[in-house]
Parts: sequence; C-alpha cells; structure tokens
Amino acid sequence: MIWVIALKNERERIEKRFDRGDIKKPERNFGRKPEKKPEKREGFSGGFDPAENVIEGRNALVEVIKAGRAIDKVFVARGELSGSLGHLAARAKELGAVIVECDRRKLDSLSSTGAHQGVIAYVAAHEYTEFSELMRIVHESDRPALIVVCDEISDPHNLGAIIRSAEAAGAHGVIIPKRRSVGLSAVVAKASAGALEHMPVVRETNLPDTIDRLKEEGIWVYGTGLSEKSVNLYDTDLTGPAAIVIGSEGDGIGRLVASKCDVMMKIPMPGTIQSLNASAAAAVTLFETVRQRLSEKGDR
Repeated sequence: MIWVIALKNERERIEKRFDRGDIKKPERNFGRKPEKKPEKREGFSGGFDPAENVIEGRNALVEVIKAGRAIDKVFVARGELSGSLGHLAARAKELGAVIVECDRRKLDSLSSTGAHQGVIAYVAAHEYTEFSELMRIVHESDRPALIVVCDEISDPHNLGAIIRSAEAAGAHGVIIPKRRSVGLSAVVAKASAGALEHMPVVRETNLPDTIDRLKEEGIWVYGTGLSEKSVNLYDTDLTGPAAIVIGSEGDGIGRLVASKCDVMMKIPMPGTIQSLNASAAAAVTLFETVRQRLSEKGDR
C-alpha cells in the first residue's frame, strides 16, 4: 500500500513538471520511424542545382529548354507523358535528351527539393559537339586523327579521367553513346580536371553506325580488350589516323561494336590481375600511340 501511494505521488510530481514545461513529452509514433524531409542542398534554389546540373519541376525545365541548353536525361513520372509533361519531354528530346519514364518513388529518391512535380532532368555541364564539327577539326589538324570512342562507360569518374587523358595525349575528340552511358555531368567535368573545356565530346545514338562513318573518313578503328583475335598493343601500328574504342567497366566492348573494329588489341599484363580500369586502359593505349608517333617523327 505504501509503495502504491509513493508511485502515485511520483507520477503527480512528473505531471506537474510536464505542465510547467520542465520536461518535454516524447512523441509516440508506435514503432514508425519519423518521416525525414528531404534536405535542400546549400545554394539550391528555383529547382536548379548548379553543382550537380540537376533541374526539378516543370517551370525549371521550361526555362532550360528556352535557353537551349544540352540536356542529358529527363526522368518523368509514369503516366505523365500523355499530359502537359509530354509536350515538355518532346521538346527536351529535340535537344538530344533521353526520356525515361519511371515510378514516382524513383523521382522522390532523386529529388533534393521534395517538389519535383513529376519531372527531374540532368543538364550537361558542357555543350556537345556535332560529328561533322569533329571531322572538321580532324581535317584541319596537322596531326593524324586520334579519337577516343567510349562504349557504355557508366562511371562519371572514369569518363572524366578518359577525357583528361585524351586531352593530355592530344586527341581530337571523344565520342560517347546517347544511351547506357553517363553524360557530361558535373562529376565528369570535375574528374576531367578542366580538360572538358578543351576536348570536343560528340554524343551519338548508334555507335556501330558512327564507327562506319569514321571508317569512311579514312580512320582505322582499334578496339581494346581480350579476345582470341586480340593482338599485342605494343605490336600494333598506331601512327596513322586512329579511333580507339574503350569498353565499359564490367563487360568491355559490346559484341556489335567489337565486330566493327578493324583491329582488337590487348595490353600485356604479366601480373595475376588480367584487367584494368577503363580509364587506366585508355591512358595506356593513348600514350603508347603518342610514343609511336613521336618515335616516327624522331622526337623525344
């Protein structure tokens, strides 16, 4: 009986402290995790994040389209393409964007503002170059063509590093596919360490057709990767006009693209590991090309 009275007194004392505000009552959520609101990135306003080149919302997309900026990809909520967003998506597609219809939960996970209005787009950090313009650059150069073709590189750090190596090696340009490849995102720009400002990047819908066009321009196409027909990189003559194809991080060069290559090359690897990161393979191949061309000129 004494214990019950003491417990009652203690409860009344605590209740009075709650009433005075000395103690804040805990919120009961019956085991549910509290809802976490998406945090805005610092400096993020108007549906556009300049650090990531991401735009959210219909009005932001309208303004980017009006400005004529290159758009890599547009994610649209499933079912919205038949409405007003369908018109916006069509206009973005005319600017070269890839349109992806997805679940709203996907958009929620991508959103930084929590107010995407059913659309999120990724704007290129740099304008793309037309294939014809790249060929003009090649023809006006006093050096044999040197072009890097990236087959489905999905890691932005890899693509940025490849662009950096290509620029340092004096390549005329880089070609990437429109689909199943990272575009010129802010991460790519940063990883290129400034090289993106000096390196023309062409984005093509169909790489096999593009390779045929390179061949029509008198450019030999060299694929990199292990196969029964692969020859030693250091036994390959790369002094003439060349396009070097670098495969994706996981699967390497696709079968159809590989079939279009004039020569398949492999980098000798005496070690246990028989593969290199895509950007490392690109750097090795590019600077072997530089070495051969300098040796042919008698330069050091």
